[in-house]
Amino acid sequence: MVSLDLDFIRAQFPVFANPESSRWAHLENAGGSYVPSQVISILEDFYTTSKVQPYWDFGPSAKAGKAMDRALELLPATFNARMDEIHFGPSTSQNTYVLAQALQSSWDPGDQIIVTNQDHEANIGAWRRLEMAGMKVIEWSVDPKTGLLDIDEVKKLINKRTRLLAVTHASNLAATINPIRELADLVHAVGGIIVTDGVSFAPHAPIDVSELGCDVYLYSTYKTFGPHVGLMYTSPEVLNRATNQGHFFNADKVSYRLTPAGPDHASIAACAGIIDYYDDVFRHHFGTTDSVKLRERITRVFKLFGEHEQKLMEPLVNYIGSHSDFRLIGSSSKDHSVRAPTIAFHSYSRSSREIYSALISASVSCGHGNFYAPRLVDAVGLDPEDGVVRLSLVHYNSVEEVARALSVLDELAS
Repeated sequence: MVSLDLDFIRAQFPVFANPESSRWAHLENAGGSYVPSQVISILEDFYTTSKVQPYWDFGPSAKAGKAMDRALELLPATFNARMDEIHFGPSTSQNTYVLAQALQSSWDPGDQIIVTNQDHEANIGAWRRLEMAGMKVIEWSVDPKTGLLDIDEVKKLINKRTRLLAVTHASNLAATINPIRELADLVHAVGGIIVTDGVSFAPHAPIDVSELGCDVYLYSTYKTFGPHVGLMYTSPEVLNRATNQGHFFNADKVSYRLTPAGPDHASIAACAGIIDYYDDVFRHHFGTTDSVKLRERITRVFKLFGEHEQKLMEPLVNYIGSHSDFRLIGSSSKDHSVRAPTIAFHSYSRSSREIYSALISASVSCGHGNFYAPRLVDAVGLDPEDGVVRLSLVHYNSVEEVARALSVLDELAS
């Protein structure tokens, strides 16, 4: 049985060889992941040799265009989607905002949008603003004890005027994986669409938009080991319904309609390095890529990632669950297919700020607060400013890094 070679993995990330940065146990990956050399080398080469307007015939410009085209061809495989279904934008927040503007004219005043209070504000704020355009916005609320959503509750909210449901695949705090396929079927049954925020899910497992049945899926590459770019899948139906948000003369170009201002050219090109990294991981663990399709390579690599992440997550979930002074937000499951390895918790006796400071003093990278999900933090009865402590893991983290965090928590609890 193949298991993840962590030494090989960490060798792909220059940050671990840096004397200053390597002293930190980086457990704030949900805020932004480290970047492998495969991404860095493309970015450096682009800025060094071809940082000009792309797609002209002179040398540096042609090279820039080819580098961007390579990313445009490779990244759809991360969604299991086609090239004409994927849009690059400056960020997920911006992509969602543009999409909301593009769809609002297809609805009538009084039509219904359902949002949750579990989501990062990026996936709900733009839809909530459509109340000003006459839409009726309904909130699907979490259980205040757990921060989890109950699908039976949303069934009571969906009706013949439901046009859209915006829901996270896995919350950046509750981290528990929501049943997107079941939700998609419910919304589709009344003619609505489902918009899924996958930013906190995408670093941990392969995305399959066909299997999920979603109409829109969004994630950010700076959470998946790349530069700061937002990626958005839209179904053909959604794209046909959306009004053009780009320049009028680009209205017939699929990849331009939902990107009024495209992201940095170099960042688009560097996204190809994410796939190069996955392929290098595949070759190291499984051998040649020649006879294996890209989608299958990505899936097998993420299986390795997930198995390792579950081993990292288990002691943290066990420890927090075993102490009456701590409350874990989301499911207490340690199964990687149930929750992502993002551990948000708080203490009944200490402020989150105090726990955060102790972890920082021990060189454990983490954060505290609401993490752009103040509605969720408020819903579970906490001060959105102090909020929760978040320890978020990805596949390049080690057992030793988790143990360092646990030793701090144990010292505080004693």
